[in-house]
Amino acid sequence: MQQSTASLSGLALQKFKNNFWSVLSLGLIVICGLIALFAYVLAPDDSQNANQMHLSIHSKPPGFKVGILSVPNEISAKQSMISAFFFGNKNSPLEYPYERLEFTGSEVIVYPYMSDKALKGVPKRILLNRFSKGGMADVIKSEFASERNFILGTDKYGRDLLSRLLIGSRISFSIGFIAVLISLLIGVLLGALAGYFGGTIDAIIMWIINVVWSIPTLLLVIAITLALGKGLWQVYIAVGLTMWVEVARVVRGQVLTIKQQQYVTAAVTLGYSHARTLWYHVLPNSIAPVIVIAAANFASAILIESGLSFLGIGAQPPVPSWGSMIKDHYSYIILGKAYLAVAPGLAIMLLVMAFMLLGNGIRDALDVKS
Repeated sequence: MQQSTASLSGLALQKFKNNFWSVLSLGLIVICGLIALFAYVLAPDDSQNANQMHLSIHSKPPGFKVGILSVPNEISAKQSMISAFFFGNKNSPLEYPYERLEFTGSEVIVYPYMSDKALKGVPKRILLNRFSKGGMADVIKSEFASERNFILGTDKYGRDLLSRLLIGSRISFSIGFIAVLISLLIGVLLGALAGYFGGTIDAIIMWIINVVWSIPTLLLVIAITLALGKGLWQVYIAVGLTMWVEVARVVRGQVLTIKQQQYVTAAVTLGYSHARTLWYHVLPNSIAPVIVIAAANFASAILIESGLSFLGIGAQPPVPSWGSMIKDHYSYIILGKAYLAVAPGLAIMLLVMAFMLLGNGIRDALDVKS
């Protein structure tokens, strides 16, 4: 009689599939990742950082519609399709919200949109030769003038809120990925060395871990950020350098247990080098809790970056960040336009909760006792 035995990895995968919330969280993370990757393709405003400002239509509610005239930019920069895909359109047209258009022999007169109908804006005259295809009135109306629908409304600078949210997802994913990568590289290396060799090496590394651990995370991140300067890559490094201690402590504890196993003793007896023993026999068997910590650190990195951007020392304008979007609009909560701050706050909450639920699901799936 044939007996089929399921591998531990297969059992773990099956347990994970049976966890509804973990699977749902993984699906949400995958969707958010695809949105971040194709942000400039999906965003209605594909200009760099979705930074098309229209002060005349600032703070408009979701579903607001207005006529927009797009005028080709006189300054044309060379840009490849790959660059436009990842960094936005450098040659984005000049946009003018309008109430009506009038055409003369050589000009189009744009009567600007005004929120207060009692006010009249100064008409703007644009030469027809600024437009391609001969500058014919019917061509301009059909190809350069259109009614724009701002699905989530506009922010206080008149920028499309949906576009800013979509492109801001890149900041959250990139900070999580890079910070977790830095923390894993440092934490796994130091934790493995401390647990495997012990003695003086263990004492020195544990002293460093305890010193870093004793400093409040946010305070340490702020100090590193101020030392390196304001900017996006500085935040990546600062967050990564403050999240490795937990990884190192867990890896050290795992290595202390695993190095007592018979297969590790056999590898040492056979004369294998310490590097080979660590790489092929110790670390692969201590990776399960590291995966769980990585998922939790991903969520923590998103929260830390949002907090730094809210304080003004994270991603700098005009780069869209969910934390900076909340900072710009939190005062609007009491002005009847709470959605300007609630939308990015809700995005942060959903993404962080998804990573936390995913980490819990992975932990339960890898728990051999359950």
